[in-house]
Amino acid sequence: MQNSHSQIYEVGVFAGGSNFIGDVGATTYIAPNAPALGLMLKWNRSPRHAWRVSVTYAELDGVDAKSDDPRRQERNYSFDSNLFEISAGMEFTFLDFDMHESGLKVTPYLFSGMTTAMHPNYYFNNEGQYTSENTDSWAFGIPIVLGIKAKIAHHMVLGFEVGARYTFSDELDGSVPDDPNRANLSFGNINSNDWYVFTGFTLTYTFGQRPCYCNF
Repeated sequence: MQNSHSQIYEVGVFAGGSNFIGDVGATTYIAPNAPALGLMLKWNRSPRHAWRVSVTYAELDGVDAKSDDPRRQERNYSFDSNLFEISAGMEFTFLDFDMHESGLKVTPYLFSGMTTAMHPNYYFNNEGQYTSENTDSWAFGIPIVLGIKAKIAHHMVLGFEVGARYTFSDELDGSVPDDPNRANLSFGNINSNDWYVFTGFTLTYTFGQRPCYCNF
């Protein structure tokens, strides 16, 4: 039998760093260089999977001088931007993670779903100067998150995760202006969209009655 009012919920925070992968700055996959903070809510539908939603605010920095590519170093572009992300999807644990059982509980997990991130639009003018367009856009994407979490107290779960976001946009770093009248200022690989990565810790508080997972 299933009691739909006896599921376990988690509410908590994410704190860590972000790094950008695109046409400006370094291309190291995991190299947090700016802060990222967020809130999350989970609904554990079984000991192996949970629905998860989150909101995250992050700074995004790209500096050509810190790239290993000598062409980027010579170009010497840089940007300092930000984004506000909304994410929703499903988290799968590799091991059963029933928080009502006693003893130490640790499991790696995988999360994916959909994201949308609001970011400011800007471009680099003919002198290579970072220039705002005074508008914002939404970039949709797919998160690919790998982490590990542990029950550290009766109602507390601590986790560490690395999450790459592949976006369907090439505008996050200003390499493709949003204004079509500035299309001549585009640069970089037009066949490769932007990525950004969040690396950090999660801390969640669990609440709700003991669940019945019989139908899952």
